[in-house]
Amino acid sequence: MNRLASRWLIVVTAFVLICSVVASHTTAAEFRTWKDSNQKTLIQARFVGYDRASLSVTLEKPDGKRETIVTTKLSLDDQRHVERIVKKILAGFAADARSATSQDWPWWRGPNSNGIAAPGQSVPTTWNETENVVWKTPVPGRGHSSPVVVGNKIFLTTADKKAQTQSVLCYARDTGKPLWDKVISRGGFNKKVHSKNTHASPTLACSGKQLFVVFNSHDSVQLSALDLNGKVLWQTQPEPFEPMMFEFGYAPSVLLYKDTVIVTGEYEEGYIIAYDQKSGKPRWEISRPMISFSTPVIAHVAGKDQLLISGGSRVSSYDPNNGNLLWETKATTSATCGTMVWDDELVFASGGYPKKQTAAIKADGSGEVVWTNQIKCYEQSMLAYQGHIYAMSDDGIAFCWNAKTGEQKWKVRVGGPVSSSPVLVGDTIYQANEKGVLFVFKANPERYEEVAQNQLGDEMFATATICGNQIFLRTADSTNGPRQETLYCIAN
Repeated sequence: MNRLASRWLIVVTAFVLICSVVASHTTAAEFRTWKDSNQKTLIQARFVGYDRASLSVTLEKPDGKRETIVTTKLSLDDQRHVERIVKKILAGFAADARSATSQDWPWWRGPNSNGIAAPGQSVPTTWNETENVVWKTPVPGRGHSSPVVVGNKIFLTTADKKAQTQSVLCYARDTGKPLWDKVISRGGFNKKVHSKNTHASPTLACSGKQLFVVFNSHDSVQLSALDLNGKVLWQTQPEPFEPMMFEFGYAPSVLLYKDTVIVTGEYEEGYIIAYDQKSGKPRWEISRPMISFSTPVIAHVAGKDQLLISGGSRVSSYDPNNGNLLWETKATTSATCGTMVWDDELVFASGGYPKKQTAAIKADGSGEVVWTNQIKCYEQSMLAYQGHIYAMSDDGIAFCWNAKTGEQKWKVRVGGPVSSSPVLVGDTIYQANEKGVLFVFKANPERYEEVAQNQLGDEMFATATICGNQIFLRTADSTNGPRQETLYCIAN
């Protein structure tokens, strides 16, 4: 092996060790002539991707066709070229990761999409209307989406049933002052929506430069991209969403992956579609004819990025680069709402309707169901942490299971019903029930260790957002008259 090839492998090894969460990264470069190790011309193409598992680059020809080549088969000059690109990717990814994980909560379930907040934070475990509330501000309309926090801005979605509008709201992070309110859609509200759903339930996502939001109206689902000042940059053509069997409304949040934004709409003629973030043009589409409400998640598990989703009495894994099915196995139940979680080489899902089941599945492509139980976490997601699964069932019973074996470590009734998902900060879990009680307890597999119970308002469906030593809560209260939503900032 030549010296540059050895150096290249050292760089790649460091890349793998430092960025173990990244399977590949895609970027665009100029077209060039690529040569092999004997200086013979291989291809006229541009670099579009690098895969750490195979130590290979993906090159795109002028006609759009792509080829994958192992880096050590390239000429020394081309190896140097790839090395420079990968170093830039690594530096850029690290910078993005630092900003996203330390201070921001850019999308559903946080920077790592698993409900685990950035480490090293100091946030309160107790609060009330007069204790540890930095500010509070009224939120117009009704919605169950969670706060998204990027920089000094907080973003929410809401819907006004009387005015028939669906909007994106923006607040100042330091004061709670409303900054702007952008109506995205007017009219066409579904006549039938489940009592636990709203016309603004999906959480939006932020790439740092753009906001991506999806609303269901006019018997369709439409994705919109906005800048951070509320200007609409583009909107997709509305995709049909006309469920016949269960007219419960729409729920899945948008999902960002590389330079795409992914939208899910599962009903009798359902789909998952990936769009280009800059243009809104479709990249790939998956047919998903089933009734379900889950938001998919992309996890790096079993050596690759996998788009994971439950529903239709199965758990499915797709390649998020192209939508190709990686594996699928029969598990959980027909309808699910929660987002899957993962730990080591296992993935976990729970539902739902018409039966109850939580399942652990190997993500290596075998489809092996490792363990199941008859617990239902229907609307809420679970939490995987240090070899254990923490969950709260619909009726308010908290559980801890061994992730590998499914052994029940403890079970305690805390109080339901539950729709909000858990968030972990350090070794402490925060999870609310629908009555507005937020339970704070330790991620302790030996016993249920409650720290506190806190209540603001009499309703909470949105999941807490915790970043930058702050907790953001979207609550509602009907005790003094008409229902009013409030956004709280909690901090020491």
